[in-house]
Amino acid sequence: MPSPDPAPPRPHDGDWAAPFARGPVHADAVLPGSKSLTNRYLVLAALASSTSRLRRPLRSRDTLLMAQALRQLGAGIDDATSDVLGGADWIVTPATLRGGTRIDCGLAGTVMRFLPPIAALCDGVVEFDGDAQARVRPMGPVLESLRTLGARVDDGGRGALPFAVHGKGGMPGGSVTLDASSSSQFVSALLLAGARYDDGVTIHHQGAPVPSEPHIDMTIETLRDAGAIVDDSEPDLWRIEPSELGGLDVQVEPDLSNAAPFLAAGLVSGGRVTVPGWPQHTTQAGDAIRDILDAMGADVTLTRDGLTVSGAGDVSGIDVDLHDASELTPVVAALAALADSPSEIRGVAHIRGHETDRLAALARELTALGGSVRETEDGLRIAPARLSGGRFHTYADHRMVMAGAVLGLRVPGLVVEDVGTVAKTLPDFVPLWEQLLVADRDSASA
Repeated sequence: MPSPDPAPPRPHDGDWAAPFARGPVHADAVLPGSKSLTNRYLVLAALASSTSRLRRPLRSRDTLLMAQALRQLGAGIDDATSDVLGGADWIVTPATLRGGTRIDCGLAGTVMRFLPPIAALCDGVVEFDGDAQARVRPMGPVLESLRTLGARVDDGGRGALPFAVHGKGGMPGGSVTLDASSSSQFVSALLLAGARYDDGVTIHHQGAPVPSEPHIDMTIETLRDAGAIVDDSEPDLWRIEPSELGGLDVQVEPDLSNAAPFLAAGLVSGGRVTVPGWPQHTTQAGDAIRDILDAMGADVTLTRDGLTVSGAGDVSGIDVDLHDASELTPVVAALAALADSPSEIRGVAHIRGHETDRLAALARELTALGGSVRETEDGLRIAPARLSGGRFHTYADHRMVMAGAVLGLRVPGLVVEDVGTVAKTLPDFVPLWEQLLVADRDSASA
């Protein structure tokens, strides 16, 4: 019988007492669509030659910011009755792009990076700004690339927000060389707009390996769905031809990265969690969670009905390179902190420039709970240690909230700070998470 939970730290606004699993969790977790796919489809639909329908799109802070920004640039984006569960569809009607507006990027990398190349096609000035944390996220490579391709960009030499793009109603396009080693989004941004440039765009990456490269594969697949001609046959070289983009009618896949903490609950609690609708084939980097959980001791089964993860409650350490799936790092680090053998996470130096310095944040917060964590040049080394409750700070980072939730399953008295920041990608995270433990709580009180 688990010991009584210790008194949690004194609550502050936005604090959330992470639920403790008093027994195995057995649940289905029905999750909304992928943020990455939703925002790519929105951009392409706004640039298309005819109306598009996005079925089961994610509605989160990042996607709502993207939709609002595209409306400001001229697109029509309206709700429509859905013929599937999961809320209304989005109908996107393209229109002539216009400037003379100010875009709020929030903390969304897809908004601050995907839309400047679109703004260069507008007639007029488009200003960009966002949250305070967004002003330190790197933007230089995409802004310099736009200048090379013929755009005027005013950023005061910062290579970061705030900045302004002076659109002329079109872009000549051409060839550009950039260093995308800090974000694959720099490449995706130019590809998404490139079909509308007079000469298309040829992008050559020069630098350390591009992180999260599956996200570029996702961009190319969505472009091809819209009829674009993209050549990615050579390493570090992408060419998109000038062409008309067709309207889309697509159902957005569940967000596989957002699924990671829910699936982890099956392993950590010694129970079973199923995520329905898991795609048989996908470009989402979050699909890597299947092999990761398998290596950490879970039983992982993919069927036409979905992905099921079950465990015995024991977690094994792992040595894993997350370079291509770095958004999984916080949840994997949380699992590693609960493991019975050491772990090393490698290949993720670039996540120091995400919503926060994720490596420093994870090391600091896990250590504060009693964990044994050491930062490396490109990752973390985590050794088994006894954890105790306390406040888990999240640094305005949605993935830190998810890591804290996983830890709370095994660490009584853990309080997650500023839980509302998870709305960036999954506004309903807390009720979905608490629903996992409803049956367990009910049985414990019977």
